[in-house]
Amino acid sequence: MKYYQVKNQPLSGTNYQEIRKKSLNHYHKIKSKSKRKPYIRSAYFKKNKIFLDIFWSHLYERKNFIDLMRRMKLYPCALELIDDSTLEPISKKNPNKSSEILHRFGGITPQKEIFFVQIKENKRSGSKWLISVFPIDKKQKKTFR
Repeated sequence: MKYYQVKNQPLSGTNYQEIRKKSLNHYHKIKSKSKRKPYIRSAYFKKNKIFLDIFWSHLYERKNFIDLMRRMKLYPCALELIDDSTLEPISKKNPNKSSEILHRFGGITPQKEIFFVQIKENKRSGSKWLISVFPIDKKQKKTFR
């Protein structure tokens, strides 16, 4: 798999509230540009819209604060990856819903940390949503390099 090199730095901070505030600022900048659902346009999907609202509800579903912070720190990197990357993702059917396809894009931060962005696509409507952003575990780093 090829990884897209992002230019944005992951968010800095050690406090959950600080990182949450910074990541929500990025979200609200995008949200203020749209009257309805917040979205960004993807270079890979020929400038189709990728909606961002499901990401925040998914983020708070059973995640502890440490995992939330790891994922929120990568939010600006994920937005850049979606916006600029034309590299081929890993795509497969959703095992829980046959009417959906899951796309997983790989990226590398300026500090050489590998992370993934997952996008869900509805087969019928063609609409796409950002679901998740996550770094690889330290145990998995050896297999991805």
